[in-house]
Amino acid sequence: MSVQNNAVGKITDQLQSVIGLLNFECHPFKIGWYNECVQPVFHLNYHPDTLAYVIISTPYMYDNAFKEYINRKECVGALDPLDGCVTEQFNKVQQAFPGQTITCVHDYELTPTRRPKVLVQTAAHVAGAAYYYQRKDVSVDPWSKTACIYGVSIHAKFGGWFAIRGVMVFEETQCIDLVRKLPADVVDTDEKIIELLEKFNNNWEDWAYRDIVPVAARYSEAQKLYFATKPSERFKLLGVKAET
Repeated sequence: MSVQNNAVGKITDQLQSVIGLLNFECHPFKIGWYNECVQPVFHLNYHPDTLAYVIISTPYMYDNAFKEYINRKECVGALDPLDGCVTEQFNKVQQAFPGQTITCVHDYELTPTRRPKVLVQTAAHVAGAAYYYQRKDVSVDPWSKTACIYGVSIHAKFGGWFAIRGVMVFEETQCIDLVRKLPADVVDTDEKIIELLEKFNNNWEDWAYRDIVPVAARYSEAQKLYFATKPSERFKLLGVKAET
């Protein structure tokens, strides 16, 4: 099914009506934009004009979606509790579009060869949701050639205080004229990009890289404690008994 750009706006509005009140963001992109930026082994096997969305959770999601999910005791099971909450929201989206085939790929999913099924930071970048800062963005590279420097995404409003939860592919929907939105380049000097990558690669656990730019909101103390807790201890932290 081929649709016009204005129809994508309606899909976006409907998707946002399902998950937006719980403080998730959805940003559309074309599969071709993503495939152009990644190695063939990471390509998503759809027509280049296929419509997809990257899904982001904001700092408010923990209180507005996750706590309510925990209170319903829906988190009992094998999944990380927060992953279970996100899965529930993805399922709601699929139910809201009964006539369409929507494939959801979570950020943590791996192929049988242990590669990520989707590079969510690249997806967020091509969707204009968050700028993916990498070593190649620095004009004068200060690191040794053998140094492994990982990139990191920064949101224009929330800095590093957000998470990319996955991608939704509307398999049967193609939009030739979807307008590409560039991500806001808020870390706009070599010095700041180097500072960001240094903080992320060397001291990511102290949260400092997330404040590389002024932000509208940060994770609550309860949320920071949750993410700082080992996955195996999170059920205990929440006071919920995990199934074995």
